[in-house]
Amino acid sequence: MPLTPLDIHNKEFNKGFRGYDEDEVNEFLDQVIKDYELVLREKKELEERLSENKDRLGHFANIEETLNKSIIIAQEAGEEVKRNAQKEAKLIVKEAEKNADRIVNESLSKARKIAMEIEDLKKQSKVFRTRFKMLVAAQLDLLDNDDWDHLLEYEIDATELKSTEAEDSFA
Repeated sequence: MPLTPLDIHNKEFNKGFRGYDEDEVNEFLDQVIKDYELVLREKKELEERLSENKDRLGHFANIEETLNKSIIIAQEAGEEVKRNAQKEAKLIVKEAEKNADRIVNESLSKARKIAMEIEDLKKQSKVFRTRFKMLVAAQLDLLDNDDWDHLLEYEIDATELKSTEAEDSFA
């Protein structure tokens, strides 16, 4: 157990023949007591400061741990956001590719349908042209027919027509 200033103050030495000067020893002990009290006070202050520093260090350690956890959580959240963004981007690309394929397929289908319609219209125009040629040829044949000449040879007397008309009106 360490000495206290009181222990030093109350210490008594045995007196011997031609021993130390008592006043000088007491004066020295008084000085040791003062110095020892000062050392004890400083030790107590240092222990208090050490305790405060330990508390502050503990506080800062807690803050550091919290910050580290926050950083880890933020990194994980960032990675999660990144993964979700990549998934969403892939989905958007797939959807766009699907739409592009659909549009291309629809366009090809429409192009085939239009090509078929064009071919059908070509066939119809050939048929129409052939029929029209046949109709025009038939009409030309009618014009070239001798029946027209026979009609021109046929003469009707205008007086006969008038008398026929008058009879019809009386009847």
